[in-house]
Amino acid sequence: MMDNKAEEPVDIKILQQGEIWKISINRPEARNCVDRYTADQLEKAFQSFETDATARVAILTGEGGNFCAGADLKAVASGDPSRVNRMERHGAGPMGISRMELSKPVIAAVSGYCVAGGLELAAWCDMRVADSTAVFGVFCRRFGVPLIDGGTVRLPRLIGQSRAMDMILTGRPVDAVEAFSWGLANRLEKERTALEGAIELAGLLCKHPQTCMRNDRQSVLTQWGFGEREALEEEFEFGLNTLTSGETVEGATAFKEGSGRHGETVQ
Repeated sequence: MMDNKAEEPVDIKILQQGEIWKISINRPEARNCVDRYTADQLEKAFQSFETDATARVAILTGEGGNFCAGADLKAVASGDPSRVNRMERHGAGPMGISRMELSKPVIAAVSGYCVAGGLELAAWCDMRVADSTAVFGVFCRRFGVPLIDGGTVRLPRLIGQSRAMDMILTGRPVDAVEAFSWGLANRLEKERTALEGAIELAGLLCKHPQTCMRNDRQSVLTQWGFGEREALEEEFEFGLNTLTSGETVEGATAFKEGSGRHGETVQ
């Protein structure tokens, strides 16, 4: 396990022999709102995760009972260039990681407020595990702050345009039960914390053959930019890459020898 400096706004813990990274926003006194420095540190943390050959799954969460309440509006109002979130058309997004394209999955562990830019961070993740304390919402609607970190793009793709419009236009809170019924939350933890559920889920993903899982994931993400024919062709190319990696033969051999049947993970 590795810890960064306690005073840093982003905390990294490395679990399960380096396979799982827990990356936490560590500004509980501000409900984990993100200013420019925090956004920069988030970007650096996920760049490190992406380039680490041992790392397989990351969990994004927040310390102190809240996931993230969005951009730090006090920093925005200060006008201090060192605190105001980046607003360039290219490069990192205002929340730091919203434009990053990773080759490995990220799970959001959502407790407490996951609103405004925080909701956009959760939507950027591949899956979301929520517990009973979670509250999702476009609370920035109240303050004239736009969704600028992918919210108007990813939210409709996750839950459909009608439900996304409900959240985006009204800015109302959506509790964990409703979020789960919509598919915004993939898992709902009723007795455990979201983090506990996310760690278990991450452990499951780590057990799967990684080339195949990552290629299938990438096909899902890239198909949005293609028509059906082109998307199918792209899927086939990702599949060929998996087949030539040797993982498929290994898996078929393990199945022949009795492993991986009845829903069990191939060891």
